[in-house]
Amino acid sequence: MTKNKATGRDTPWRVPTPVMVIIAFATVYLVWGSTYFFIQIAVKYIPPMIQGAFRFLTAGILLLGWCLLKGERTQGWKQLKPAIISGLMLLLGGTGAVIWAEKWLPSSMVAVLISSSPFWFIILDVPKWRENFTSRSIIAGLIFGFVGVVLMFGEKVADAVFSAHNGNELIGLSILLFGTISWAGGSLYIKYHSSGSTTLSSAWQMLAAGGAFFLGSLLTREWNGFEWQSVTTGAWLSLLYLIFFGSLAAYSAYVWLLHVRSASQVSTYAYVNPVIAVLLGVFFAGEHMTLLQVSGLVVILVSVLLINLAKYRKEQNSGRPRI
Repeated sequence: MTKNKATGRDTPWRVPTPVMVIIAFATVYLVWGSTYFFIQIAVKYIPPMIQGAFRFLTAGILLLGWCLLKGERTQGWKQLKPAIISGLMLLLGGTGAVIWAEKWLPSSMVAVLISSSPFWFIILDVPKWRENFTSRSIIAGLIFGFVGVVLMFGEKVADAVFSAHNGNELIGLSILLFGTISWAGGSLYIKYHSSGSTTLSSAWQMLAAGGAFFLGSLLTREWNGFEWQSVTTGAWLSLLYLIFFGSLAAYSAYVWLLHVRSASQVSTYAYVNPVIAVLLGVFFAGEHMTLLQVSGLVVILVSVLLINLAKYRKEQNSGRPRI
């Protein structure tokens, strides 16, 4: 058993090494930065609820099978309850909202709105209020991060808003706001209430969300109009990417990070993901970055440094090793 610095509770997870933390952050930053694009490809041919059911039931079954092969066993309701609750909040409420929103909103606009999630992390993380709201570095980092994302995507969002000719955008915005709050709340719930193996917990979260997505697909009658033969190869490949990289790799890394790092640090993914999405477009799709977007990129990087600076100073003052 080791003492979890983020929650102050004893946990069975081994102390993270700097390499483990770096790999986990890199996975969340890089992979999730590309998922907006793949979700939008898949949702054109695979309805939102069906897509979520396929993605999370498959990923959950694979991850659970891996845990059983390693000899990991659930701790019963003590582990299942927080996994089910957080899975529904994170994956059904959070990721589900993104899938639905991308039916009506461009992925760039979704990326900007998701970047507000660090603010919800700070607002909802009651045990850390005193620490977060008295840290100038954290507050400045949050503000800089959001400003940076707006600089990067402001032009695209403005074009999308002023060129809209229907009211579906308002529905998408409302769903996305709910999803952002649900994601932050679910992240904090699993951070403070989970127990046992993080990998096993992630598997149960995915299975709970996948089951809920499947039930939702039945209630919304998505299967009635779904035609397997109409799904393109690109959509199936996008779904496979979301299963293996977006869920198995990145989501598992995200849940693990919530247990070993502060919520404010982990939430920086919401600022970095849009940057990754833009850079992928520049390097692989021949897109070009404007001077305004470059300025936004610099501001976002400064925001991440400021948020991490707060933890650095705290550990320096307490004499604890930095990991």
